[in-house]
Amino acid sequence: MFVIENSADLPVTEVWRRLTHWERHATAVPLTRIVVLTPPPTGPGSRFTARTGWRRLSFDDPMEVVRWEPPAPGRDSGYCRLEKRGRVVLGWAEIRVRAEAPAPPGGRSRVEWREEVRLRGLPRRLDPLLRRAGRLLFGRTVRRLLRTA
Repeated sequence: MFVIENSADLPVTEVWRRLTHWERHATAVPLTRIVVLTPPPTGPGSRFTARTGWRRLSFDDPMEVVRWEPPAPGRDSGYCRLEKRGRVVLGWAEIRVRAEAPAPPGGRSRVEWREEVRLRGLPRRLDPLLRRAGRLLFGRTVRRLLRTA
């Protein structure tokens, strides 16, 4: 498992929107496109697939939202849990956002992205390398998503 933490000078609702607009992840992850398989709005049971790779060297990472608690009036935090449902990529991801105090005008939010990822057939002794790669890739992804409206 790896954890990414980040802050943004944005209100919680905007951070939530940027991180859970699934198609936008394709703009931040190289060689990836996202296909949302269920109609909006996002909620438990929503499914999408990240297809990563180039030509024949690619794989699908199908995911399903199993818990969805967006920020709402009176609640300055949000939580989403995704389960990976693929034949190659296994595991889960959690996205938490919360308001930081004291906040500058316009708001400030804290992001915590936790992910457990495994690749079927990859020996467990390579897990530390996979975690390091995941932390680098998703750390960059989170920063890009927060920077771009």
